[in-house]
Amino acid sequence: MDMINKEFKSCGFVVCFLFLFFPFLTAQNQQMVDGVAAIVGDKVVLSSDVNQSLAMAVFQQKLDPRKDERMIRSLKNNIINTIVNRKVVLIMAELDSVEVDDKEVDRSLQQQIDNIVQQAGGEEAAEKALGQPLRVFKREYWYDVRDMLVTQKYQQTIMSKVGVNRSDVEFFYDTYKDSIPFFPTTAKIRHLLINIEPSDKQILKTTNLLKSIKNKILSKESSFEEMALKYSQDPSAKNAGGSLGFVKRGTLVTEFETVAFNLKPGEISDPVKTQFGYHIIETEEIRGDKINVRHILLTPPITENDESVAYKKASSLKDSSKTLGRFLELVKKHSTDTETKKSGGNLGWINPETYPIPEFGMVLSQINSGECAGPIRTDLGYHLLWLESLKLGGPAELDKHWTEIESMALNKKQTDWYEVWIKNSKKNVYISINN
Repeated sequence: MDMINKEFKSCGFVVCFLFLFFPFLTAQNQQMVDGVAAIVGDKVVLSSDVNQSLAMAVFQQKLDPRKDERMIRSLKNNIINTIVNRKVVLIMAELDSVEVDDKEVDRSLQQQIDNIVQQAGGEEAAEKALGQPLRVFKREYWYDVRDMLVTQKYQQTIMSKVGVNRSDVEFFYDTYKDSIPFFPTTAKIRHLLINIEPSDKQILKTTNLLKSIKNKILSKESSFEEMALKYSQDPSAKNAGGSLGFVKRGTLVTEFETVAFNLKPGEISDPVKTQFGYHIIETEEIRGDKINVRHILLTPPITENDESVAYKKASSLKDSSKTLGRFLELVKKHSTDTETKKSGGNLGWINPETYPIPEFGMVLSQINSGECAGPIRTDLGYHLLWLESLKLGGPAELDKHWTEIESMALNKKQTDWYEVWIKNSKKNVYISINN
């Protein structure tokens, strides 16, 4: 089922989460006999975990095992130490009863899967590289991601006690000003999103088709697997007959999950609407808070008229956006971006040149602070952008870039503090590393 976090970076401490939790499996990895790479307290680090992370690191850094043997060996040691450190933090977090919400785990996992798919060049290529379907990969690595988020949350908690004052910032600037890179031009922006919704006619056609598919399955005219392969628009599940496998409560979107857990085994639902489209769902087995479920997904097509309706609505809202106050009112009332509408569509400070949505950068160069731009068409729909403030780039200046330099100074102080903390914490935990 296909359903912008900031991580703390420390020398010798954090390897990209992608390395640690979502490694590409090579044929060589799959043939390796598993063993114990390290023991940290009551936790075991498997050799397969290390080898998988190493394979991903070698892949990303484009290393040649035949030529870069020494570098790969050093990389492996760094990965082991990183995983050991993470286990130590996890032990400390568990002692302090630190937990994370299951939905937060789902979001982070999906983000990492999206990264893998993008890097591999598509879902099929990602599954081939992973050596397993994405749905299986998602299920197997869910608990690893949870542990990662727990450690991250704990790190943030303990390091929040480390702060900087004005003298700390000034000292950092005086010490490192010659090595601080030029700051890019940044813009503080807000946005209002209007989704492009399918017409009632297309929705009716889609739901009627799903009902017809359901009837064919119930009448034994065709099987669920055959119908999923023929019709489903969920690429990660259709080749598995629509199966998502066993999934834990809290893993799926609310609308889908509510229906799935209320079905009797073997029962097929009527069409269910989610953010992804319309589904018919069959729950095959229930085991406590886990279900074995499959589905067929259809997404109503978007017509030119649907496009026109969304564009006209966005244009009308822009005409009403004469002031920031009015724009905030319209965001609260009309924006379909549930993640940002409560904050007035706030996207924070962005670099227009590197922002993931290039259309934003192109438009922002054409307006002044206090102006509204749009409608802007993206894959998400039509956006209105409000340029709240613009900060021109250039060499680091203490007064001009105080916020950024303060952040750098804080990061340096927290990094230094953390290295001492992890060193001291490791003294209180049994650690055995097998070389």
